[in-house]
Amino acid sequence: MSLDKRKNIGIVLLAAGESARLGRAKQLLAFKGKTLLEISMFHAKTSNSDHIISVLGANAGVIQKKLNLGQDSVIYNPDWKSGMSGSMKIGLSYLIEKYQIDAVIIMLSDQPFADSALINKLIDQFQMGHKGIITSSYGDTLGVPALFDQKYFPELLALDNKEGAKKIIFSNLEDVAKIDFPLGTFDIDTEEDYQKLLKIKDDQDLFLSS
Repeated sequence: MSLDKRKNIGIVLLAAGESARLGRAKQLLAFKGKTLLEISMFHAKTSNSDHIISVLGANAGVIQKKLNLGQDSVIYNPDWKSGMSGSMKIGLSYLIEKYQIDAVIIMLSDQPFADSALINKLIDQFQMGHKGIITSSYGDTLGVPALFDQKYFPELLALDNKEGAKKIIFSNLEDVAKIDFPLGTFDIDTEEDYQKLLKIKDDQDLFLSS
């Protein structure tokens, strides 16, 4: 596939969790003057993707009250307690039905270093046409943000709600390309994680001025 035959790519941004271990909505945690959800939405929207949908669940009312997210890019999962894949499936189904996407990127709202440059690397690698799954590589694992060709949509939609996209990645390693993302090890599940994040020295601007 040549670069001039660009595919229609959507992003599902998962932000429905209740942050039980943290004890407060992680989507609203501040980092470098923005909330974690604002950071993720900014990078998704400024990437070379075509469409984005954010899936909210727990604390949706509080989040929407505090942040101007734009109604066109947000949907609500009333069954958010069933697991992360339930929210992913709702977002993916929405993008398939509304935009007939050719590929989807799954990303989380608690990975503040998953920037538009990383998202674009996933997209560029996919446009080369060699692999159907483009995944981030960090620590000793593979994970999100990750891009899946439409041929994997049935598998994604068939996941048990307690399973994650990693199951699809590791079941199809022969069709996986990896993008190095060392800072992918930083996600926020506990107060300790958040305090470690706040101590990070990063000379690179995360945001454009609004």
